[in-house]
Formats: sequence, C-alpha cells, structure tokens
Amino acid sequence: SPEMKSTGVAIGYDDSLTRALYKSLQASGMAIANYGTILVTLADRDKEAALPLIRRFYNLGFNIEATSGTADFLRKHGLRTRRLGKLSEGSNDIYSSISRGHVNYVINTIDLNQHNTRLDGYEIRRAAVENNVTIFTSLETVRVLLDVLEEITLGISTIDADYDM
Repeated sequence: SPEMKSTGVAIGYDDSLTRALYKSLQASGMAIANYGTILVTLADRDKEAALPLIRRFYNLGFNIEATSGTADFLRKHGLRTRRLGKLSEGSNDIYSSISRGHVNYVINTIDLNQHNTRLDGYEIRRAAVENNVTIFTSLETVRVLLDVLEEITLGISTIDADYDM
C-alpha cells in the first residue's frame, strides 16, 4: 500500500510490485542508476541494519565510498570501500566526489545526539541536493530501490585499484 515518506507522493501501479515501485520512483523524479558509486555515511546504530543493503549494492557492482567509521565497518565485513575524509575534519573529499558527478546515491543516517554527525549530515545532504544526487535517509527506502535494481540489473563485478580492503 502507499506510504508517505516525505512531503511529496508518487505512486505506481503494475501487476508486479517491483515494476510498480520502479514506476513510482521514476514518477518522483529520481534518476535511477543501476551502476556507479554510492556514498555511505551511517550513524553507529544503523550500521548493522544497513550492512545487508550495502552488500546488495556491492553485489550489483556499485563502488562504495564512505566516511571513516562507516568505511572501517564495511571493510571489516568484507566490502571494498574507498574512505573519504569527514567534513568536520576539514576534508573536501565528500564535496569533491559529489560535485564531480562520481556519486549516484547518498545514504546518510545521523544520530541527533552527536553534534558533528548532525552538521556533517546536513552538509552532505546539501551537497547532494545541489548536485542532483539522490539521497536516502531511510533504510526502508533504500531496500525498495534495491528490490527494483535487482530486478532490472544484471549482476556485474567491479575492478578498481583505488579501493582498498
């Protein structure tokens, strides 16, 4: 059934749930990329829940970029991840990656009790919006996107010498 996640609503109808989801994502104006790079920065409380989702992106052939804590967590769980410096640490890595068009999706969850993550999260989301990069703050919505991508995408494997384990 339809569920409102933000101020705008789009709905798609089809015989298949995944095709209906695909239509609703397109109707919402989302640029659906079935390959490329995701930028991930997660609150500590969300890391375990997000791991299978990030692994699904990885298995589809997406490159993974993440802030240091998230990158360390993903690497520990066997996902090749490029570490980007945090904005609060004075790094421009995230701005640079987003503004150069290297990022297709941003997944950003924050801990409202952590001042630095709130500020970094705000700046990351702002950079994404300013550069027309689709951003997710809800893991449930990421799950929906992955269901669509897995139905419309052939699995591939990536090779990138700049990504460390």
